Amino acid sequence: MGGLRKLAVPFVVPGPCGVAIRDRLGHLTPHDEMVLRAVGEHQGALASRDLKDRCADGHDHSAQTWASRKRELTALSSSRIAGAITKATHDQWALARRCQATHMKTLDAGIRTLRHRLSLPIGEKGTKRAAGGYRSRGEWFRKSRRLAMLEDRHAAAVRDWQAGRVRVVRGGKRLLNTRHHLTQAQLTEEQWRERWEAERWFVAADGESGKRFGNETIRVTPDGEVSIKLPAPLAHLANAQHGRYTLTSRIAFAHRGGEWADRITANRAVAYRIHLDVERGRWYLTASWQRPAVKTIPLETARARGMVGVDTNADHFAAYLLDRHGNPVGDPHRFPYDLSGTAAHRDAQIRHALTRLINWAVRAGVAAIGIEDLDFTTEKTREKHGRRKRFRQLISGMPTGRLKARLVSMAAEQGLAIVAVDPAYTSMWGAQHWQEPLTTPHRKMSRHDAAGIAIGRRALGHPVRRRTAPPPHDRSDRVGHRTVQAGPGDRGREGTRPPTTDRPPGGPSPSGKRTREPSASKTVRDAPSTQRWVQDSLMCTG
Repeated sequence: MGGLRKLAVPFVVPGPCGVAIRDRLGHLTPHDEMVLRAVGEHQGALASRDLKDRCADGHDHSAQTWASRKRELTALSSSRIAGAITKATHDQWALARRCQATHMKTLDAGIRTLRHRLSLPIGEKGTKRAAGGYRSRGEWFRKSRRLAMLEDRHAAAVRDWQAGRVRVVRGGKRLLNTRHHLTQAQLTEEQWRERWEAERWFVAADGESGKRFGNETIRVTPDGEVSIKLPAPLAHLANAQHGRYTLTSRIAFAHRGGEWADRITANRAVAYRIHLDVERGRWYLTASWQRPAVKTIPLETARARGMVGVDTNADHFAAYLLDRHGNPVGDPHRFPYDLSGTAAHRDAQIRHALTRLINWAVRAGVAAIGIEDLDFTTEKTREKHGRRKRFRQLISGMPTGRLKARLVSMAAEQGLAIVAVDPAYTSMWGAQHWQEPLTTPHRKMSRHDAAGIAIGRRALGHPVRRRTAPPPHDRSDRVGHRTVQAGPGDRGREGTRPPTTDRPPGGPSPSGKRTREPSASKTVRDAPSTQRWVQDSLMCTG
């Protein structure tokens, strides 16, 4: 056990801090669409110009430069629109900096791995902790060339970081590169151009508490009327007072509509964004707002009614219900999903699987779900896994970040807490200690099901192993009880453990074996009449 790394302590994941809902803007007239396209194109050009200026400032950015950029945008739009654009610019620049730092860490990890393996003799075997040497001189030479390439990339990334230089593509780098592969994407140049322009539009507004219906730029009334404050150059398109344009479409949020209505009625801040789905040809309006920080329940409270341990895999969730003592209850449950296809299809599959998982946990009566705190950001490099290309594709395709965010937000709506545990050794120890004992003719246990038990026990604060002390050498009490067992005040703790758990409570064992409950010895006082085991801590003599 000395070679095992130290495990992180389980913790309750904080709840969501924001809400976003969406509804379709249906039945728009051609004039409505023309106005929305004009507003999006005009404000998108302003956002592109502002992002260019912010990237040019680099480390020289200050409150004065920000105020100067906002004044220039205000003359071409409005003060509120200029504030929304500059805020989005700052967020995008900060995101690019975080991605740049992550990229440097990934390059540094690959460089360290390559240098280590190149320093070893050719053909030397590796260990579980470190990789060995390369198999041939040809592979050694190719890896030395790759090391030089990674070092050049790392040096360039460090220079950009020190200079405050970032590279951002409004509209997305992937969509930009699709322009050179239209045949593979099954797009024409006109279709690609339409998508590219729609992604670069900017029709959004931040909320303002105290203003009418929580937003002055994009206003939505309780009855669903949507109006937009037009920028100064497009004020001639207004069809309402004060330079506003009212759409003919009405919205009605089916999800969280009551909560949204309460906010706008009280004039609390609500941010809105209008965008076009080019593939479907539909316009959508997204409303979002912040929630006050909700205090998470204590870990002991989350463990009080047991736990559902969930093992995340490439194609399904393997879940097992455990009571508060860490004993598995019932049969394993699997919730499959398919991560192939488009991003929208994968996202829908994840939501559907999480919905079924959460509904089952609610019916089981638990207060929390235990899940691994997965993070594959440093585990996907080709230098770490070498020829294991399919494994790299497997872990790269698992949406760990989006999965955790969706699980936390969806579970919070059902009153469930999420307990994150260290993922180390859960699959290995679960298969070692739980897969074979729970396998019966009527229950098929997989390695993933056993890992769910290990995760649940770790979330409950129990060790993964069923027993941590050796059995006694004889029937005397000199060895004592096992260290993993029910508490002294639990009913039935002295009962005989059934040979299998694949049976209903109180029902016969599927193997046909029956065992008697332990009975008191004949030398114990009143044992023949009561058949109860009586053992006091101190004998009363007198």
